[in-house]
Amino acid sequence: MKNGQKGRLPLKRRRLKQQKAKQADKTAKLEPSVDSKAPLSDSLRANENTFRSIYDNSSDVIFRPFYIGEQVKALLIYIEGLSNIEEIDDSVLSPLIKSKADGDTTVDTLINKKVAVSDVKKVTTFSDSVKEIASGSPVIIVDQQTSGFALGLSKWENRSVEEPQAEMVVRGPREGFVETIGVNTSLIRRRIRSPKLKMKAMEAGEYTKTAIKIAYIDGVADQSVIKEAASRINRIDVDGILDSGVLEEYIEDHPQSPFPQVLSTERPDIVSANLLEGRVAILVDGSPFVLIVPATFYSLLQSSEDYYGRFLIGTSIRWLRYFFLLISLFLPSLYVALLTYHQEMVPTTLLFSIAASRAQVPFPALIEALMMEITFEALREAGLRLPKQVGSAVSIVGALVIGEAAVSAGIVSAPMVIVVALTGVASFTIPRYSASAAVRMLRFPMIFLAGTLGLLGIMLGIIGIIVHMATIRSFGEPYLSPMAPMKWRGMKDVLIRAPWWKLNTRPRFTGETNDYRQADNQKPSPIRGKD
Repeated sequence: MKNGQKGRLPLKRRRLKQQKAKQADKTAKLEPSVDSKAPLSDSLRANENTFRSIYDNSSDVIFRPFYIGEQVKALLIYIEGLSNIEEIDDSVLSPLIKSKADGDTTVDTLINKKVAVSDVKKVTTFSDSVKEIASGSPVIIVDQQTSGFALGLSKWENRSVEEPQAEMVVRGPREGFVETIGVNTSLIRRRIRSPKLKMKAMEAGEYTKTAIKIAYIDGVADQSVIKEAASRINRIDVDGILDSGVLEEYIEDHPQSPFPQVLSTERPDIVSANLLEGRVAILVDGSPFVLIVPATFYSLLQSSEDYYGRFLIGTSIRWLRYFFLLISLFLPSLYVALLTYHQEMVPTTLLFSIAASRAQVPFPALIEALMMEITFEALREAGLRLPKQVGSAVSIVGALVIGEAAVSAGIVSAPMVIVVALTGVASFTIPRYSASAAVRMLRFPMIFLAGTLGLLGIMLGIIGIIVHMATIRSFGEPYLSPMAPMKWRGMKDVLIRAPWWKLNTRPRFTGETNDYRQADNQKPSPIRGKD
């Protein structure tokens, strides 16, 4: 025993040393052979050597030496493909090279008198310069100056604004977010033109340096939520943030829960509406999905189209959505429980019909349901991954062919195919894909509970889901709010969609600092005609 322990100790020490060495290499490789936080030197040659060591083996980084007024040496640094070369030539290089040799070539003079660019930022360290160059802003370093300046001349290819394919509406705006954070903030600014709309800039990722902006309306959003969102983003220490979905896992309260605690959307109108209710939006550069916090379970079941049509129709569609949510989650498990343990609850005629269809099926109802549900989910995933021209056709034709062949071969029964198909259609009525995925995932343990314990298993599953949802929070807000705990003021927009002239107050859990969003007595009054 002692010999075994002696053999293990050196191995642990070696592993610890290897981990420390890897961490040291990772830190050293972040900025090779230079202290990026060091200030710029007054020697142009020293600055150029430092930048060339930083961008060693980077053929797309362009170093363009030139003279200002034929006397003072200067260096232009930019990344090919990220900067506007035409504007650099016309607004920067040409004026500086042709400028008079008057002897005043300080950075402040160049910025204020000789550079015809509106967005100019002074840089004093290598770290600031590298950050600006990486964002597409060319940097100019001047000899005998301990500072340089970055030009806001970034330009790269980006997708045009178009309607989101996953959140299409019959009535409402057709604009959707894109992968460029500047375009996304402008889409929100077009709808909320008040100076109280704030955009707090942040950054995450050691290598990606991903730009993040926290959007909120000053005086409406809760300051504690804003500070908590900023604190959670600041705590992230990772190599890179490539999408808002990556950021979502780092900032949500309960990552082990199947239910999403952050609302994600591609629609600027949904973000604007939530900002007006007092929520906080988080925009991530490189992602068309904007995160909204705090989020509740009921907000995941609301669609923007509920508010653009008549309130009676919106309420009816919302109730239909709740009903099909229950069908999507419980119909297969209920079918399995009734056939396995509670046949006396099925009408006699229907029971005879189901028994006749199941006469040749060799599997119990539990195995049959699991087989069909897994096959349906596989067809759905295949339809998403295939090209759009053939994806829908393959998923529909595959479901029809496989279902018909399985029934003809006696592997599954026709009623089970109907149940699975109805369940799949019901899941498409949930407007948020993340919420729909959670329901689809919970469907399998519910089927297993129904096949082993019957209706008792279903009730245990329902109790477990409700207890779990009642214990989780989204940025401190109860997930089932405003129903649990009960907040009557927020119930106007949960089970029903009250008319706009009744929604005169913001939800209690988001707009406590500024309760009212419209004046009283906004109900329209009819004009009486002449008798």
